Amino acid sequence: MAFVPADFEVPGGLTAPAFRLVPLGPQHNVADHAAWTTSIEHVRATPGFQSGRWPPLEGMTLEENHGDLERHARDFAARTGFTYSVLEPDGDDVLGCVYIYPARDEEHDAAVASWVRASVADLDVELWAAVGRWLEDAWPFTAVKYADRGAS
Repeated sequence: MAFVPADFEVPGGLTAPAFRLVPLGPQHNVADHAAWTTSIEHVRATPGFQSGRWPPLEGMTLEENHGDLERHARDFAARTGFTYSVLEPDGDDVLGCVYIYPARDEEHDAAVASWVRASVADLDVELWAAVGRWLEDAWPFTAVKYADRGAS
């Protein structure tokens, strides 16, 4: 079964006062790498990332990161998963990332995770709330698994 219906028009992004979402791609490599490598412990403490698998404590090279971004872009093109860079509102600095992939359980049709870099930690709840509303309004999912931030 397809992750999203064949006739579903995948959103090109989301614009909010404090950030904007754009599809993640290799063009974000340097800024993406800088965002998460300066925030490894912060990201690992973010709801949804506490399993300790990502980001790797030892980091990864720019080349390895580029490969990871290429994989996410291929998933997006194939409509099997959708990853968005969280960018500053008026620039291209990466503030974080949002991942929308099929859920691995029977109760949900999508699993969503998001993180922001440590320097903008206060943006996390705002991003979570905005993405939650966006998922309800613009996506075809009925049951989304997205780690609660304890805010409404």
